[in-house]
Parts: sequence; C-alpha cells; structure tokens
Amino acid sequence: MRRIDNCPEELKTISVRAEGRHASHGQHRSLASEPRSGGLPLRPRPLCYDLCVPSHSQRGKFITFEGLDGCGKSTQLKKLAAVLSAEGVSVVVTREPGGTPTGEKIRQLLLDTNTSSLAPMAELALMFAARTQHIAEVIEPAIGQGQVVLCDRFTDSTEAYQGGGRKLGSEIVLALHRILCGNLQPDLTILMESDVAASVDRARRRNNAQAGKDNSATVNENRFEQESRAFFGRVRNAYLALAAREPQRVIVVDARGTPEETHKRIVDVVGRKLKLAKSA
Repeated sequence: MRRIDNCPEELKTISVRAEGRHASHGQHRSLASEPRSGGLPLRPRPLCYDLCVPSHSQRGKFITFEGLDGCGKSTQLKKLAAVLSAEGVSVVVTREPGGTPTGEKIRQLLLDTNTSSLAPMAELALMFAARTQHIAEVIEPAIGQGQVVLCDRFTDSTEAYQGGGRKLGSEIVLALHRILCGNLQPDLTILMESDVAASVDRARRRNNAQAGKDNSATVNENRFEQESRAFFGRVRNAYLALAAREPQRVIVVDARGTPEETHKRIVDVVGRKLKLAKSA
C-alpha cells in the first residue's frame, strides 16, 4: 500500500495510528527513538492509505404522495417517476400499505371488503406493522444508496385516515411514528387536493373494475370507500390541518384539473423544492 496525504473526503478510509511501537522493514522501533519536540515524542500522525472503499456521498430523497382515494395519486406518481428517470435519476416507486411481500399481505387484510369488525386500534397497528417493514426493507436502503423514493402514501395517510377519519387523534399516530419508524420524514410531500364526492366515486369505480379483471370475488379493495361522506370529510380536514402545521414539507396541489395540468404543477413543485425535475 502507498500513503496518500490527501485522501478524498467522500471515501471511507482506513486510518492507522501508531501506538507505542510500529513496524519498519520487519523490525520494531520505539517511539522514544523518534524526533522530539520540547523533550516530548512527536504525536504519531494518522495515515490514510489507498485501500479505500467508495461510499455514497449523500442520501437520496424521499417524496410521498397523499390525498383522498381516487384523487389520482398513483397516476401522478408514475408520471413524475418517468420525468425523473428521463433525467437520469435513479427512482424507486413503492406504496403503502404494502411495498414488501409482508406489507402486501397486510394490505389485502386492511383494504379487502371481506375484512369486517376490525377495531380502529387494530387497523392502526397493522398500518404501522406494514410501514415498519417497508422502511427497513425498501425505503431506508434505497435512500441510503442515493436513490429517489416515490411513495404512494406514508404516515400522513395514517394521521388523516385513522387519526382523523377514525377519530383516534394525531398524538398516538405521531408517537408510534417516532417509536416504530425512527421519526423518518419525507423530504417533500405532495398533498393532492380534490373534491371528496368525485374522488371517492372514482376510487369505487376503479376498484370494482379491478376486481372484475381479477375475476375473483375475494379481490376488492373497497373497504375504505364504503365509509360515509362524513368520514372522508374528517380525512380531508386532517390533511389540511397537517399541511398548515408543516408548510415547508407538505405542499398542497390542486388536483381538480386535468391529469396533465396536475402533472405540470407537481413537476414545478419538485423542481422548485428539491431541484430534481426540470420540466414537465
């Protein structure tokens, strides 16, 4: 190995400090024999060798999409992923509940209309069980590798649906997020604002159509869509309260126009806030 005096900061280095004695040409010599300054041995200097392992110099970005069912989150997430990929950005697209084999099993239980009499607290616990696995298996590894993670829903959904819709409140949701999720926060959250009735009707039609394609009566993710208008009103209010509480992270985007109009707004927000997307 040869010594490098100016080892790049972005590389992990192996630093060797002589302690007491060090090897030289197969022989040992004491630090007492080293040149002295003021009668004291000079402090051995750390050495950086070129046995260096590259590491990712910075973490990636975590962007989440939030909003009522049927507001077009999945469509807009895919559109943004296409724009970022075209610009050479490494993108991971995922969703909640789900995103992992374990999470997808929990998703089926949570969203299936055949799941009945599920206590709100049990629902909350299942959401966080899926999320904790999702963070460990997908989100954190991708961010650590410098990738951009685009996620359809995250803890904000739980605060809106279980905290607001189920009336469990924000405090328990935020406490569980701190304990189970290490308080991981998105770099940017796109909250798609839409009309309650139109969004829920669209989600019901979509899920019923998907169930027909699957040709199975057991596949139907309409469990939440069966809730009342009052439930979704509480969800929307919780979302807006969240956006008012965290305006730097949560950006409200009007999603009541055409998909292309909404897409342009989202690309503008991502480019302005994170300097990632240049144009629609």
